[in-house]
Amino acid sequence: MPALNDIQRQFILHWGEMGTRWGINRTVAQIHALLYLAPKPLPAEEIAETLSVARSNVSTSIRELETWGLVRPVHVLGDRREHYETLKDVYEMFRIIIEQRKRREVDPTLQLLQRCVSELERPGADAYTKERLAEMAAFFANATGAYEELSRLSATALRGALKMRGRLRRLLGGKTGA
Repeated sequence: MPALNDIQRQFILHWGEMGTRWGINRTVAQIHALLYLAPKPLPAEEIAETLSVARSNVSTSIRELETWGLVRPVHVLGDRREHYETLKDVYEMFRIIIEQRKRREVDPTLQLLQRCVSELERPGADAYTKERLAEMAAFFANATGAYEELSRLSATALRGALKMRGRLRRLLGGKTGA
């Protein structure tokens, strides 16, 4: 990949900063951003050189992105090195990110809440705590159910659903305005 232009640099730096806010290593997020902008798969050496990071850091970051399902190795004819590419479909990329975050964060929280509520079924248990945790468990279960319904939509249907925004709120009778 030729030297980054100013817009590419801005995006990669911003994506790295956002990654840290989402609990993701800055270099991991920057590599993801670079691969997203790259018109062709890149070898690890070129990624390290372009981002001015250690080759070992690139390897570790690539492995993390592979475990998320966001980056995959590809072979380039005539080159023995592995090259890497990321998904270019934004909807598919965010579907994978949301699924991974659900699996790593939401599912364990829901399981804990359900276990706590179950333990509070015994006589003499703290009724107020049970009520609070049961309400939160119900929210997590409903949100998970809504996510699972959305995740079954095709990419085309999901694009259409996301474009509905205010129309969906009006259809469901929600509040209007901000």
